[in-house]
Amino acid sequence: MEKKANNRGHVLVIPYPTQGHINPMLQFSKRLSSKGLKATFATTVFISETMKPELLNSDIDFDTISDGCDEGRFFEVRSIDDYLVRLQTVGSKTLTELIIKHKNSPRPIDCILYDAFLPWVLDVAQQFGIVGIAFFTQACAVNYIYYYARNGLLSLPISSSMMPIVIPGLPLLDLRDMPSFIYVVGSYPSYFELVLNQFSNIAKADFILVNTFYKLEQEVVDSMSKVMSQPLLTIGPTIPSMYLDKRLENDKDYDLNLFKLDSTSTCWLTTKPPCSVVYVSFGSLANLTSDQMKELSRGLKQAGFHFLWVVRSSELPKVPHGFIEEMGDKALIVTWIPQTEVLANEAIGCFFTHCGWNSTIEALCLGVPMVAMPQWTDQTTDAKLVEDVWKVGVRVNVREDGIVSGDEIERCIRQVMEGEQGIEMKRSAMKWKELAVEAVCEGGSSDKNIDELVSKILARCK
Repeated sequence: MEKKANNRGHVLVIPYPTQGHINPMLQFSKRLSSKGLKATFATTVFISETMKPELLNSDIDFDTISDGCDEGRFFEVRSIDDYLVRLQTVGSKTLTELIIKHKNSPRPIDCILYDAFLPWVLDVAQQFGIVGIAFFTQACAVNYIYYYARNGLLSLPISSSMMPIVIPGLPLLDLRDMPSFIYVVGSYPSYFELVLNQFSNIAKADFILVNTFYKLEQEVVDSMSKVMSQPLLTIGPTIPSMYLDKRLENDKDYDLNLFKLDSTSTCWLTTKPPCSVVYVSFGSLANLTSDQMKELSRGLKQAGFHFLWVVRSSELPKVPHGFIEEMGDKALIVTWIPQTEVLANEAIGCFFTHCGWNSTIEALCLGVPMVAMPQWTDQTTDAKLVEDVWKVGVRVNVREDGIVSGDEIERCIRQVMEGEQGIEMKRSAMKWKELAVEAVCEGGSSDKNIDELVSKILARCK
C-alpha cells in the first residue's frame, strides 16, 4: 500500500452510467485516493440503489446524481435519444445541487473528473470555477477516429475510393476496421452524436486522460497530443491493482456490478489443465441472434476444447435446447463472473471476445490471446488492433448475412490454441502484459502521468 498523503484535494468523479464506463473510472478513483486525493464517485440514483456502493469497504466516498430515470431507464424512456436528453437536463440540475452541497461542507469539490461521453458536466464545473478533467474510457485509436470525424478531417460517409483510410498514428484501415457508427451509415444516430460530442467543448477541459498506456498506443497518442490544446495523459490500464503492480491494498476486483456474480467458474477451472480452456464472453450489452448463438455453440463443440461461456440471463433462451446437458463437464455456462479473476487463471488458453475495450485491455494485461468477434461501436477497431498491431489474436470473418459460421469459429479457436501461430500470439500477449505492469509501477509512464496530474490539482487547490 502506498503511503497516503494528507487528503487536500477533493475530486468528484462522474462516469457514464453503464458497467463498462463505471469500472475504469472507479479503478482510477482508487488510484487518485492512493495518491493523496479525496475521491467522491457519483453514480445515478438507480445504479447506486442497484449496486449499493455504500456497503463497500473503500477509501472512496459515494454520492448520486439523477438521470431522470430513478426507477431504471428501460421503464421510463421511449428511446435512447429521450434518455440522453433526460440525462443531460436532470443530470446538470442534480450535479449543480451536489456541488452546492459540498461547497457548504468542510471539503468542497476542487475538481471534477468526468466521462468524455458527458461534456455537459464540464459546462457545470466551469460555472463554479472548478477544474474539469475529461476521461476517455475507450482506446486512444478510437478516440482519434472520432476526433477526425467530428472535425471534418474524415469525410462521411466513406466511399470505396477513400480506401485505405489514412489517419496519423494508426495502421491503414479498411471500412470494417472503423467504429460501427461510421462503417454502418446511419446506425444508432443518437450514440453516434454522443461519441462525436465528446469533442464539442474539449478545448475548455484542463486535462485529457485516456484509459490506455503509452507503449501500447504510442504512435496515436503522440498524434492526438499534437492537436489537443491541453495535456493528454495516458493513465491506464485501469484494472485492479492485484493483477498489475499490487500497490493498492485489497484492490482485487471492480467492486460494483450491475449483474449478480456466479462464483462456480473458479472451482470448475481448477479441475482443468493449464491453457486448455476457451473463455467466451460478449460483455454486458451485446445481444446475439438465435442463429448466431446456434453457430457459436456448434463452433465451440467442434473445436473440442473445454470452454467457459458467459451467457447473461436474458440470453440463455437462445442457447440451443439440450446443448448444456450434451456438453457435460466439457463446458460450463454461467450468467456473470469476475472476469479478471477468470482471465488470470492458468487454465485459460484463449479469450473469445467481443473486443470491448475493458475486456481487450484486461486480456492484454493478463497475457491471454484472443479470438475477436466484434459486434458494434469501438469493438471493430479494437479487433483490428488485436490482430494486426498487437498481434495477440485473430479476428473472425463474417458472412454476407452477418453471421459468423460455426466452422469459422472452430478455425479461429484452433489457430489461437494450437500450433506455431498460437505460440507467437501467446508470446506477444506476455510482452504486453509486462509492459502494462511497467506502466503502472513506480516510475512507469502512467504512474508518472498520474503523479503529474495530482501535483497540478493540489497546486490549484492551495
